[in-house]
Amino acid sequence: MSVSYWLGVDTGGTFTDFVLLGDGEPRIHKVLSTPASPEQAILQGIQELGLSDAMASGQLAIVHGTTVATNAALEGKGARTLLITNNGLEDILRIGRQNRPELYNLTPASNASAVSQVPTLGCPARLDAAGNTVTALTDNDIAIILAAVREIAPESIALCLLFSYLNPEHEQRLSQALLSAGFAVSPSHQILPTRGEYERGMATWLNAWLAPRVADYLQRLQQATSPAPLAIMQSHGGTIASQQAANQAVNLLLSGPAGGLAAAQRLGQQLQQPHLMTFDMGGTSTDVALLDGDIRLTQQGRIGPYPVAVPMVDMHTIGAGGGSLAYVDEAGLLHVGPHSAGADPGPACYGNGGQHVTVTDANVVLGRLQPDFALGGSLTLDVACAEQAMDRLAVALNLTRQQTAEGVLALANEHMTQALRVISIQKGFDPADFALMSFGGAGGLHVCALADNLGMPRAIVPQRAGVLSAEGLVYAPRKREILQALPESADEDSLRALIVQLQQQGSNELIAEGVSADRIQHRVFVDMCYQGQSSVLQIDWHEEPADRVSRFHAAHQQRFGHRLGLPVQQVNLRIQSQALATPPTLPDGHTQTANPERQATLPGIRTAVAVFSRETLGVGQRLTGPALIYEAVGTTWLETGWTATVNPQGHLLLQRDA
Repeated sequence: MSVSYWLGVDTGGTFTDFVLLGDGEPRIHKVLSTPASPEQAILQGIQELGLSDAMASGQLAIVHGTTVATNAALEGKGARTLLITNNGLEDILRIGRQNRPELYNLTPASNASAVSQVPTLGCPARLDAAGNTVTALTDNDIAIILAAVREIAPESIALCLLFSYLNPEHEQRLSQALLSAGFAVSPSHQILPTRGEYERGMATWLNAWLAPRVADYLQRLQQATSPAPLAIMQSHGGTIASQQAANQAVNLLLSGPAGGLAAAQRLGQQLQQPHLMTFDMGGTSTDVALLDGDIRLTQQGRIGPYPVAVPMVDMHTIGAGGGSLAYVDEAGLLHVGPHSAGADPGPACYGNGGQHVTVTDANVVLGRLQPDFALGGSLTLDVACAEQAMDRLAVALNLTRQQTAEGVLALANEHMTQALRVISIQKGFDPADFALMSFGGAGGLHVCALADNLGMPRAIVPQRAGVLSAEGLVYAPRKREILQALPESADEDSLRALIVQLQQQGSNELIAEGVSADRIQHRVFVDMCYQGQSSVLQIDWHEEPADRVSRFHAAHQQRFGHRLGLPVQQVNLRIQSQALATPPTLPDGHTQTANPERQATLPGIRTAVAVFSRETLGVGQRLTGPALIYEAVGTTWLETGWTATVNPQGHLLLQRDA
């Protein structure tokens, strides 16, 4: 039976968000997350949406953004993993790049991570820098390694040999022997076929370390939702069938946040505003990113203490969300985050026993979240609990309740402003050239303040902003990002032949998921750098080598403020193979103009504040701050000096007064 409904499911630290398309107006829903077993919240939401029958009949397609890989990495709860590498390189992951977080601290504290406990085995085989065999891999070598592996009995194996990205023969033979013996193996030539033995080794180890946990979760979820097709969002902004996702756990570390960027890119194209800075504020953290037409990818991402060199959305994450805790340190200074109240007990205003002030409580105390606003569509706010928690913090600071709440918000806003500076100013972009797109359950409450801090005159609060990441999952394309290192001797003919080969690989993987060959599109990029550099810039492929070099010089000038008179090297080829999703189009908004539901008096605001229900606003309606615009999954605080106009799709286009 063909699919009739598309459900995006985004699991966050506090809420699990749902967006359903295919039945006229989109339907949205939220339930509290169940971190110990995330699938429980998903099944609860499916049942509450009345989709159990559609799921059982295969009419429901599910696209999921998961935090299982991220949480396992941050909490150090991966599988017991063995690393097999070349003789003499057994300590490569522990040594790393010898970077120190505190450069001038002569007695740094030990910062042990899961890497320091990894058992390792050395392999005597060796390739040279061109991929030629120096020391052959013999059958006896394989037998000795197999015996040692059986004695260690790991849950998973990371296999990373020197220069296997140029010649995978040794890794392929070892992988086959280990798989035949019943072991799960992650070979580096499949995970990250590019140079940089430390980064490649870390990506391979992360994949092996996380894959059993991801596979176990996806298997439980697939069994519970079968026969509904289940796709998983990857860190680079494209989806993959759940059966294939289990073996590519390292590509799921930014699974959830990538959904928001897929939605932002689509909305930017609709609004003809491709230059966006996105600001996704949830209950536990805030993710910020910059879109300059396309979603920007990076190979220099990090998850906790671990570098992640696989292609992933270029995003900066901080521990500041609606549930971030405010506290006073021993010196009497106020702090906000990074610790969060989470889903249980949550902020004090949830009325679930939370005793500590959060950013959400500060918004409640200042009236920006009204008591009759149903948070998450069903959770009524308890103002008295929020005020009691704020009063306790105010006593510690010797301030009034209002002053304390304003201080909590000002500090949270400064944390988020600094994160936005990292992805814009520090990378050569002027924030004033971009529009600030706000989403996430708490984003609309802070969007005007952040835009003011950055001198940005334009902002956008999308329709259904509180669940935009879940909606973006539905529209994200089936996608593969294929990366291949280039030998130094590669000429133009061999580059073109390799492009054809990698495009065919991407097509084959998508066709295996049921994608029609005529729907697959390819984009080609090349990673380039100046001779002697280790970091690269991604450049669109052009047939003429001189065009690629010219574009690299211009990109280096824009990113770093200068260009060098050095030879330019081509380091990696990147193939982006994708098939666009085709869920139903959404209806435009209505044209009836709405009046305010009431006028509210807010602490610190001298004039009455108009309160609007967002679902009643008409296309073309113009609102002037101060105003509150509430909906089931979020609230927008339109500050004095800002106006908001409703566009035909129902998005709020904010403009700062001149």
